[in-house]
Formats: sequence, structure tokens, C-alpha cells
Amino acid sequence: MLSLLSFLSLLAIATSSSTNEQPRTFIVQVQHDSKPFVFPTHQQWYTSSLSSISPGTTPLLLHTYETVFHGFSAKLSLSEALKLQTLPHIIAVIPERVRHVHTTRSPQFLGLKTTDRAGLLKESDFGSDLVIGVIDTGIWPERQSFNDRDLGPVPSKWKGVCVDGKDFASSSCNRKLIGARFFCNGYEATNGKMNETTEYRSPRDSDGHGTHTASIAAGRYVFPASTFGYARGVAAGMAPKARLSAYKVCWNAGCYDSDILAAFDAAVSDGVDVISLSVGGVVVPYYLDAIAIGSFGAVDRGVFVSASAGNGGPGGLTVTNVAPWVTTVGAGTIDRDFPADVKLGNGKVISGVSLYGGPGLAPGKMYPVVYAGSSEGGDGYSSSLCLEGSLDPKLVGGKIVLCDRGINSRAVKGEVVKKAGGVGMILANGVFDGEGLVADCHVLPATAVGASGGDEIRRYMSAASKSRSSPPTATIIFRGTRVNVRPAPVVASFSARGPNPESPEILKPDVIAPGLNILAAWPDKVGPSGIPSDQRKIEFNILSGTSMACPHVSGLAALLKAAHPEWSSAAIRSALMTTAYTVDNRGEQMIDESTGNVSTVFDFGSGHVHPQEAMNPGLIYDISSLDYMDFLCNSNYTLANIQVITRRNADCSGAKRAGHAGNLNYPSLTVVFQQYGRNQMSTHFIRTVTNVGDANSVYKVTIRPPSGTLVTVQPEKLVFRRVGQKLNFLVRVETTAVKLAPGASSMKSGSIIWADGKHTVTSPVVVTMQQPL
Repeated sequence: MLSLLSFLSLLAIATSSSTNEQPRTFIVQVQHDSKPFVFPTHQQWYTSSLSSISPGTTPLLLHTYETVFHGFSAKLSLSEALKLQTLPHIIAVIPERVRHVHTTRSPQFLGLKTTDRAGLLKESDFGSDLVIGVIDTGIWPERQSFNDRDLGPVPSKWKGVCVDGKDFASSSCNRKLIGARFFCNGYEATNGKMNETTEYRSPRDSDGHGTHTASIAAGRYVFPASTFGYARGVAAGMAPKARLSAYKVCWNAGCYDSDILAAFDAAVSDGVDVISLSVGGVVVPYYLDAIAIGSFGAVDRGVFVSASAGNGGPGGLTVTNVAPWVTTVGAGTIDRDFPADVKLGNGKVISGVSLYGGPGLAPGKMYPVVYAGSSEGGDGYSSSLCLEGSLDPKLVGGKIVLCDRGINSRAVKGEVVKKAGGVGMILANGVFDGEGLVADCHVLPATAVGASGGDEIRRYMSAASKSRSSPPTATIIFRGTRVNVRPAPVVASFSARGPNPESPEILKPDVIAPGLNILAAWPDKVGPSGIPSDQRKIEFNILSGTSMACPHVSGLAALLKAAHPEWSSAAIRSALMTTAYTVDNRGEQMIDESTGNVSTVFDFGSGHVHPQEAMNPGLIYDISSLDYMDFLCNSNYTLANIQVITRRNADCSGAKRAGHAGNLNYPSLTVVFQQYGRNQMSTHFIRTVTNVGDANSVYKVTIRPPSGTLVTVQPEKLVFRRVGQKLNFLVRVETTAVKLAPGASSMKSGSIIWADGKHTVTSPVVVTMQQPL
């Protein structure tokens, strides 16, 4: 029986489109084990179901799903979808959505490097039987990051394969890259046959993003490694001896849900231990979200799933991939940058960053500088952004051009300036971007400056342009690689922020990890700037995005799973969250790159991952599939909705004993109080911790309540007699109403810390007050 909201979602498509009968892709969930005996295979049964709703021409069957989901995807008209949902064995008909990789080089890709390995494992065999599945743009298998020197045989549990395709033979795999598949049926159903001159019908990566993320998670040690001499040193992934399997789902037009779900299905069936997904889109209810559905099926079978939080920051409510069974990863900086400063004709120096690796500007020479958005520099708005064809060569030839950030990619702006005859570019952030800077491999001498720096340059140019004797001039000074930068880490400006738009009781992101200017492997046939005309070749590229932060956590999860094979995916996430840190290398609270102010739990979740500490967390907060079902019940999902997500018939009668959605045994505690004229408000949380530290240990609680809030914990002491023992505690939160405008909210955070003298187990406590409209 189709859920009412799935039906309403179909209805919304009908009312929002003037071409209702234009076929599009739907994902169809089928009642498990209801296949009639007359059909030897599920595929034949599904084809028969499609024939019954369209006797003349059977709709195109794209994928069948058997592991994390039961059903198929097909290209259907709306009327066919509505007919299909009336069949007794159909549970849900879900409209497909298109997703995109989570890099800051929109709409293309990015890059990263692994700095906080914390001396874990070195080149031991630790983790060599673990397999990380990377669902992304494919892989460039010849890279040294994927060599199999000194690796043992492929793990005996492995059932995956290397699929032949264009410029990718099955022999491209080895004992490191042990699986490679591609899924394009959903992509081609929407966009038509792919252009094989620009992308490969195979697992081979024509973008760079998948190669980059895979090598961050599990790249081998490679020395020397650099990008045009920047970040010179050793390149290595978080789990250098873990095995990799690549699942290509992202193509030139994006990543389609039906293909993503097929990749989840294959990865779990193949036997991966970890799934890394640096892809996302708009947040929708979980029963309409193929990533949430696929990841639940994976976690239910013991696979850890990490996903990028998205690059919609620094605004609030921008976090994506927010399901509580997914580990959601935001991005922080590392203690290394690539300074490239602007020196103005008045002697002032504005700091910037760049990875430009070609011939520099003439030393000591000052160049005329022009703002493309000024009346003399171009045609207003489009030229201020340096959009294609917007710059007049007569006005910008031989000059450094100031371009505003936005609309087209940062590197493309440089190409536009270069085509128009400019000798250099200064790329200025807008107000929304703040002071967050991302370095790029520009095609001409160029640097990026913050919003305040851009304003200062414009003021100087405006004043100098009024003087005949000293017109505005500038140059760019490239200073190479700088290390031991303070403060670090800093929450990256682009990193998506909470609160959680779908489940406000669950704090997201969960953690942050390195995601700004990271070095990792890169394909041969993709220029480092990602611009088609860029013919430069490099083995490693430096890029940024939560796409790069996510595989750090994926690799770390593989190491934790190798050290603790009995741990569930929730236990692994708990270890990462409760040991995360929130202070920088100055010993102060981490700051927000976009503002320079102190960051909050909505920016970093529980904090920045701390690999060494996560190996031995002391206590963990475990969660079972049944617990997640109770959470969905208490989130007011219907029984039909829950069945779509979990493939189980739910019983919500027992869930009410859990009290409320915030009582999911999550390592963070979050409550939203609707004031409604009440002065005093309170709630309680019940939590269960499992001892994974020492057999006889006593943990005492320290409470740091959010300001204006009373927090009590009972009991205040947990006495464990054995490893694996579980103990419960109750947290009560009481607060008083605050004065807020209608529709406004106020968030305060604190923490609960359990410690036994050896382990410190920290949980954020987040209290939000909302004034209803």
C-alpha cells in the first residue's frame, strides 16, 4: 500500500509540471517475498508488473534492488506511476532526485590531504582486510596511491568484481583496488545516451572527484607528492592498507538517485565494511530520500556510512545527509595554507591564497588594476562576476582584473580574464562568503581575497582612479606553502551548518574533519582547474569541500572497525563524536572562518575528529535498527513511511515508552522548546552507555550546562564491573523562557562529560528556544 505522502509527492509532480506525461524515473518499493512462483526471477516479475500498467509498450526497467532495498527503478509517465501504486504488492513509488558532489568548485569538483593521522598504524597490516566502498565519480586506477605493493591477498569474504568498460579493463584492479562498477541507467534515462567523447562508460573517472576522495580514505604512501610544488611531502590516506572498491554514479549532469541506490545495493552485497559518500542534495523526509533509504539498509547489515554535510555554509539550516544512521561530516582547515598576497600601489598588502603554478608576474613591477564591475571596466553585473564574454579586451588587456565571486566557478573566472587579455586576477569574496578562502590552481596569476580585503581594494581603486598622477596599480606575490598556521583547525566557511532541517532533535553535522586545501590523487586527463581547456597534467591536486572531509572519516572508521570488529556503525560514530575536540592549536575555542568569531555546535557538531583518542573511547552510545525505528515512530512517521525506510513492519506502540525522538541513544543531546507563552519548560533524556574500556572502572559526571539552563544527571556515578556492561542514566533539562520576536530562536550549548581518570567521554547538550509565529 503506497504511503499517503508518497502519493502526495506524486501529486506535487503532477501539479508542478505542465508536461505531466513526460516520462521520468521513479524508484518503486515492492513487498518483500511476495513474488508469485510463476516468475522465476524478480526481474521478470517487475517487468510483468510494468506491462500490466502499460499493455502497449512496457516502460523501461532501469535497475533492480535486492540488498538494501527491494524493488526496481523505471522510467514512467505520471499516469503509469499512479497506476503502479494501486497494485497490491507495491509499497511506495518515489520520484527520483538528482544530487551533486560536495565540492566548492561548483558545479565540478575539489581536493584534500590527510594530516591528522596521529601516528596510527603507520604501514602495519592493520585494517588490510577492511574494504571501503566509495560512491562517487569513479577512479583512475593507475595512480600510485592505489598500488598494491606488499598487500596480502584479496579478503576471502569479498564478492565484488571489476567491470570492464571504456578504457577500463578488469585487469585495472589489483589487491588494493579490488572492485569497480558503474551505474548510468538513471542518468541516461533522464539525459539520453552519454557523450562518450567527454565521459567514460566505465568505472574510469573523467572528473577527478572520485579519485581524490578514494585516495583520501585509503591512498597508499606516495613520496614525493605535491601540486606544482605546493604542499610538497608524503601523500597518504587515512587507512593506507585498507582495500578500495569504486562505485561510479556521478556523471556530467549529476548523480541520480536510482543509480545511487543501485550502488548501495551492490556495495553491501559485495561485502564492503564502510561506504563513503561525498554527494548530496535537498533535504526531504527520509522515506523520499534514496540516500537515507540506501544507507539505512547498509547500516542494518553492519556497514558504516559516512556522508558529506554539504557546502551550503556559512548559513544555518544548510546541512544535508542528516539521517541519524549516517555519520555526517563537516569541514575544517588544517595548519597549512598557500599565501598569495595583493600589494597595492599605495603600499598596502591584502592577504590572499592561491595554487597558481605557472610563470609569475614580473618581480617588482606594478600593473594597472581594474574592477570589471565599475563603469569603466565592463558592463556592470555580469562583468563584475567575470562571466563568459562579459569583459572588454580594450579595457582589461594588460591589467590585473578584480572579479567578484559567484555564479560561475572561481577557476573559470580566471579563464575569462585570460581570454580577454588580462595578466592577472584578484577574486574577491562577497558579503555572504565572508573571509573564508579557497585556494585554486588558476590558469593565470591569480589570488583569492576575503570580503573585507575586496572592499579595501575597491576603495583604493576608486580613490586612485580620481588621480591622474597615480592611477590604481597592484601586483600579486606568491609565497608558496606555509605550515604551522595558527589558529587551526577553523570551521571552513563553506561547511554546511545546523540545525538539522528534518530532525531538529538530532545535532548535525556530527563532526568535522580536514576539508580545506587538501592534497590527494588526480587523474591524468583532467586539468587541475577542472576547466576543459586546461591541458596541464598533475598526479596530485589540492582541493576543498566537505567532499574531502567525509573520506577522512571513512578511512578512520575502517581503522576503528579493524581494531574493534565487534563494534556497530553507531559505536564507531560514538567513538568519533565523544572524543572529538573543540579547541584549536592556540588552546581556544575553534573559530568560524567566515566571521572570525567563535564557532558553535551547529558549525562543528561534537567537534573535530581525534583519531588516536577515538581508538579507545572508554564508553560508547550504541544504537540498533529497532532503536532507529522507535525514533521514526516518535518523529511522527507513519507505519507505511517507516516500512519504506526500514523494509520492516513497524510497531510504534512500544516506541512511546522511549518518550520522544530525542531519546534515541545518540551521543549528543538536543532539545527544541516551543515557548507558546510558557515560562518554565523541561524535558528529560535517557541514555545507555556500554563500557569498552577497562573492566573495573568508575565514571563520574561533570555537567557544563547551557547558560540559563539547569541540567541534572542521575546517577552521577557509573560503576562498571566488566567490559561490555551497559548502564543507563537520566538527564533532566530545565529552562526559563527568553524574550524572542515571533518566529525567532535562540540556541545555547553545554556538555555532559563522563570521566574515569583515563577516558573522557563528552556529549554536547544543545537547547534551542523558539518563539512560534
